[in-house]
Amino acid sequence: MAVIKPFRGIRPPKKYVEEVASRPYDVLSSEEAREEAKGNEKSLYHIIKPEIDFPVGKDEHDADVYEKAAENFKNFQEKGWLVQDDKENYYVYAQTMNGRTQYGLVVGSYVDDYLTGVIKKHELTRKDKEEDRMKHVRINNANIEPVFFAYPENARLDQIIKEVVAKTPEYDFVSSDNIGHHFWVIGDEAVIKEITALFAEMPALYIADGHHRSAAAALVGAEKARQNPHHTGKEEYNYFMAVCFPDNQLKIMDYNRVVKDLNGLTPAEFLDALNADFYIVDRGPEIYHPEGLHNFSLYLNDGHWYSLDAKPGTYDDNDPIGVLDVTISSNLILDKILGMKDLRTDKRIDFVGGLRGLEELKRRVDSGEMIAALALYPVSMKQLIDIADTGNIMPPKTTWFEPKLRSGLVIHKLV
Repeated sequence: MAVIKPFRGIRPPKKYVEEVASRPYDVLSSEEAREEAKGNEKSLYHIIKPEIDFPVGKDEHDADVYEKAAENFKNFQEKGWLVQDDKENYYVYAQTMNGRTQYGLVVGSYVDDYLTGVIKKHELTRKDKEEDRMKHVRINNANIEPVFFAYPENARLDQIIKEVVAKTPEYDFVSSDNIGHHFWVIGDEAVIKEITALFAEMPALYIADGHHRSAAAALVGAEKARQNPHHTGKEEYNYFMAVCFPDNQLKIMDYNRVVKDLNGLTPAEFLDALNADFYIVDRGPEIYHPEGLHNFSLYLNDGHWYSLDAKPGTYDDNDPIGVLDVTISSNLILDKILGMKDLRTDKRIDFVGGLRGLEELKRRVDSGEMIAALALYPVSMKQLIDIADTGNIMPPKTTWFEPKLRSGLVIHKLV
């Protein structure tokens, strides 16, 4: 059963929130962060991407960069740009994109739940990325950025959140990417107690986005427990910060592929090779979106879009991994025809999140940078949960969640 607790969040005063709040550390480069933070000493990028305070070209993994993060975090608190709440609270963080709003609960999630599999994952993590975030958590002694969880929809929690958000929000602003951010503090002890009890009835929570941050936060918590001779299990480091959304409010976007070459084949030969496993229809020059599961959209440098339907027998709808279109395309197109064995390391392929649209796929092929693009029908939350529940791991670059959580609305200290 899922264990959560409220915590004393460290937050910007209302008048500073728009200056402090930032995009997550891993969705932009150092140069982009430097540009976004230009002229803004209160930007959270000074803590989550502190290499921007060094000359251009500074290695973000240097020891003095991590030290700068801790120095800036301390400085933000001393200057009153971040202030710790007097008591433990839960928080509601809602996001609005394209007229649609999703409502998440900000909680302290239990390290042991991650280690024992109550918090379920669907992606592999890389040790180098884990270690980077572990260093950041260690030196700040805090979870500066939240992770993004899903929980099984719950009517009573929906009702509680509805009552909370009927009140005036603590924060309410639209960021430069046109996403609305709305934030409420839940300080009522009876409500806090009920939320904790409702989560305790849930068999599992699911990592939607932030597998490396989750791993790093949990591993540092476990490390602190081992290092503390007086460990009781009640310490704040036994928890890390997560924003938990009901699964029925989340929408996964498509995660598409662009490739640099056709493994020595001409476009005509490539299409001929695809005929073995797909029914192909030439859709002409107009952008074509996949219409359902096992239907793919292919754009070639001949300026045409093609509909590809996987033939029966080429996939297994009873296998939580085999049913995925990312599996079908990886096995039958990228590996079998194009010779791409490891999508994590192959330099001939790149990945494009669905928020950029199929126009971006067309642009990259038309520019000559890429020779072909493949658009996939989005994975469903049910597929993600089925995979996590069966202990399986999704292939690389399968899910793309939008909107991303804004960092800096609340921070969780480990002490």
